[in-house]
Parts: sequence; C-alpha cells; structure tokens
Amino acid sequence: MENDEQNKNGAEAGKVSILNCIDLSSPDINQSVSLLKQACLDSGFFYVVNHGISQEFMDEVFAQSDKFFKLSLNEKMKLLRNEKHRVGDYKEGYYIGVEVPEGDLETDKPFYGPNVWPAQDVLPGWRQTMERFHRETLEVGKAVARIIALALDLEVDFFDKPEMLGEPIATLRLLHYGGQISDPSKGIYGAGAHSDFGLITLLATDDVLGLQICKDKDAKPQIWEYVAPVKGAFIVNLGDMLERWSNCIFKSTLHRVLGNGQERYSIAYFVEPSHDCFVECLPTCKSEKNPPKFPPIKCATYLSQRYKDTHADLNIYNKHQT
Repeated sequence: MENDEQNKNGAEAGKVSILNCIDLSSPDINQSVSLLKQACLDSGFFYVVNHGISQEFMDEVFAQSDKFFKLSLNEKMKLLRNEKHRVGDYKEGYYIGVEVPEGDLETDKPFYGPNVWPAQDVLPGWRQTMERFHRETLEVGKAVARIIALALDLEVDFFDKPEMLGEPIATLRLLHYGGQISDPSKGIYGAGAHSDFGLITLLATDDVLGLQICKDKDAKPQIWEYVAPVKGAFIVNLGDMLERWSNCIFKSTLHRVLGNGQERYSIAYFVEPSHDCFVECLPTCKSEKNPPKFPPIKCATYLSQRYKDTHADLNIYNKHQT
C-alpha cells in the first residue's frame, strides 16, 4: 500500500520495480542481449544471476563486512579515507581499489594505490576474502560489459581492450546503513538521490528493502520505485560515463536508499575503464541526425572532476590522522 505522505514528495513508497534478469550462464546470447538492451533503454537497472560467484562465498563476504562495521570506532578511525580514494566517508563505507604497491605509483593516477587494510590480528583473513571478491566481481563486470557491447552493435570484446577494462579502475565499496528511518519530506535518506559516475555498478545486497530508482529524472513529481533484493544476484546499473559514451542512447538512472528502521548491508562494485581511456561517442551511437553531444575526454580527467564536485575536501580527514 502506498504511503500518502511520501507520495506528496514524489515517491511511490510501496511500488516495486520489475527489472529484467540476465542469466550469465545462458547459452542464448541473443536473448541476453535483447533483455539487457531493453533494460538499458527502460530503466538502466537489471539483475544478473548465475554469475559464477558461489552463494557460500557471497555469504562469507557479507559476514566479513558485518565484522568490519562492528569494529570499535577507534579501529575504524584508523582506516579513514586517503588521497587515493580508498576508505569511505563516514556513512559507513569502506573502499577497496585495485591494489598497487606504493613504489609503483604514478602521480597522475589518483585512483590507483595501496589499500588501507584492517590489521590481520583484528580481522584474520579479512583482506584475503575481500581481495578474492574484488577479483571475481571484476570478471562478472567484464562479462556484463561484453553483453553491453553487443547491445550497442559493437564487437563483443570492445571493452576488453587494455586501455579500457584491461587495466580498469575497479572499486569495491562495503556499505552499512544503520537502523534509522528515512524521511524524504525532511531530506533524510540512507543515501540521497544520485547517479553513478562510471561505466557500470554491480550491487550485492542483503534481504532488506531500501534501494529505490527513478526511471524518469525529469518527471515532476519524480516517481520512485523499490528494487527488490534477489538472493545471490547482482543488481547492475549504468553510470554517467556509459550515458556519455553512448551519446545518451543508454541512460544512467537516479537512485537512492531509504532506511526503514532495519540495519542494511550492501556491497557496490564500480567498474570504470583505465585512466588513459578516451571516452568519445561510440561509432554506432552517432549519425548525421544524431551528432555527438559531448567532446572526447580522458577517463582520469572525467572521474577526478566528478569526485571533486561531489566529495568532501580530504583536508577534513587529514586532521584525524595527525
């Protein structure tokens, strides 16, 4: 049943969106491409199942995430976000990026670097679990990107090139929402309305309802629908970079999280191409009647500007480390 108060604020609190489901184990690639393309044109969100990561391991990753967020505040303060965008702002979130040793760093690559890990004696085996999940989820992301390439009439391996997902900026973010109750009329959310920056995002969640999407961000009032958790599935959404790349044929979608008084855990995996990739209108997405809407831009430039526009100044965090 819909909540009248939330409807006044443009949200259909009781409506659950129906999303297409892509089975990565299906031998019928044409059906997968058709379902994905329809989803990308409709809502920019879809489920991915049979992706190769076992349910047992998914459960272990969530158990380890729970252990991390139950650490004392003192332990978590040791892991505050650094200049390589590794550890999340306090909502609670924790970033894990592509691990690059300190000595191998290049100064113009702000999203590569060493991760900040909990001490082994504090959370035994935690790092190994998260590194494995990072590796396996990247393979899922690459598999999804191949279907996206076909849906855009590109070669299946278009995004596999070294300058794209051959050396990606891939970031895992563990998220924990406390037991607060959101109130859109007062601007109180688990996570406010936003679209993601990059190529695609893969989201694993527990069984607590909270994620909402707005299929038409220009509608007034905006209509919000819940995305139901599906056991073992990833919820995949398109990012702003793919919208730009596809000349707005595929669109990124506004989404947010509402708290209902229950704790909620989710794990987001953000997939972007390498720093050196030039994002310019795809050849299959332009014509005389539909010329490119955006100039080419280097991936690192684009992402750095988006982070700068939306993230707090790191000097705030540095005060905690002195």
